[in-house]
Amino acid sequence: MNVATPIYTGPQPGSPEQVQAIITELRRLYPEATCSLNFSNPLELLIATQLSAQCTDERVNIVTARLFKKYTSVEAFAGASQEELEQDIRSTGFYRNKAKNIRATCQRLITAYDGNVPRTMEDLLTLPGVARKTANVVLGNAFGIVVGFVVDTHVGRLARRFGWTTSTDPVKVEQELMLIVPEKDWLDLSHLLIFHGRAICDARKPLCERCSLAHLCPSAFKATPIRGAKPS
Repeated sequence: MNVATPIYTGPQPGSPEQVQAIITELRRLYPEATCSLNFSNPLELLIATQLSAQCTDERVNIVTARLFKKYTSVEAFAGASQEELEQDIRSTGFYRNKAKNIRATCQRLITAYDGNVPRTMEDLLTLPGVARKTANVVLGNAFGIVVGFVVDTHVGRLARRFGWTTSTDPVKVEQELMLIVPEKDWLDLSHLLIFHGRAICDARKPLCERCSLAHLCPSAFKATPIRGAKPS
């Protein structure tokens, strides 16, 4: 016997009513939501964000706790040997390419920006291995400058489930979110979505039955087998 999937009857996906209701509930659920990466200056956040590609923030924080004590300046990272830096960040995955980009990034910071992390999207995008996600993380969390929307795997997944986009391209997802989310909420909402993605809206098995946003989510329950359902 088949059990029908619940039909979505909430606000139009992407409408101001739905978006604001989701933001309000996420703020209630995660009042402590903020950047999960540990850093004490813009350079550390830039490097931590580069390391976070295809790696959990928890693992990155374990690695950077040692890394930032060993390399305490942009010159130290720029002058590090490729092989040694690879070993220092090995557990974050893709360590060869990450080490290459970190060294090249720091060398460019010295030659082009007097050793400082730049404060514009355009300049940040000239750094090796830095795309819009990393640039938005650094600008928003290190400098309080918000010019875009941080789109990581959690944000992209939840945006699709909420019906805010159908795209899997982070740049397109960012553009669509910037159209429907008030600018004042861009930075906070990215953190809130990441927290909810980790806690409830898992990629493989979302806990829809425990989610207080289910009534606002057109994808609720679709990815989760309904109890009592039997094969037809």
